[in-house]
Amino acid sequence: MEKHINITIWHLLIGLIFMLNGLFSLTGCAPVISRQLREHIAKELTLSAVLKDPDIYKGKTILWSGVIISSVNRKEGTMIEVLQKPANMGGKPKDVDESEGRFLALNPGYLDVAIYSQGRKVTVGGEVQGKKIQRLGEIEYSYPLIRVKEIHLWPVEKKDRVYYPYPYWHYPCWYGPYWYPYW
Repeated sequence: MEKHINITIWHLLIGLIFMLNGLFSLTGCAPVISRQLREHIAKELTLSAVLKDPDIYKGKTILWSGVIISSVNRKEGTMIEVLQKPANMGGKPKDVDESEGRFLALNPGYLDVAIYSQGRKVTVGGEVQGKKIQRLGEIEYSYPLIRVKEIHLWPVEKKDRVYYPYPYWHYPCWYGPYWYPYW
């Protein structure tokens, strides 16, 4: 009888550990934009649809991800030019060579442009304000202008260095510039 109780407690303890591990692993997938804003998002609204005529979609709430091309502080706030990229399930821009175009995100407050700099990944939740025409190289480009309600700057991903074990795979049975074996 006593042995049976110990096994049951042991199973409960293991089950609790697995349950806590699962709970903590789920918190890593939490959305980066608040639930209140996500409830108002026009999910069917893509950047390519807004690019055709941004004025039709004024006042609609969007959630787009991308990579920062440039950012500038102005009197009305920080203007961020973003190259749109498809997002993964967590809202993070994917590392792919696909894009529907560019958009401008105007954050009403001050953002440090040294941090919100070129190449950083962002997810923007905001309201379509219309269009803004700016020069892009030698052409005039009609950007959809988004008034930022929430913005998430993704952390910089560090690339791990690859170390090869000694002796290196590309060396034959000798090492260095001399023609003698290293053993």
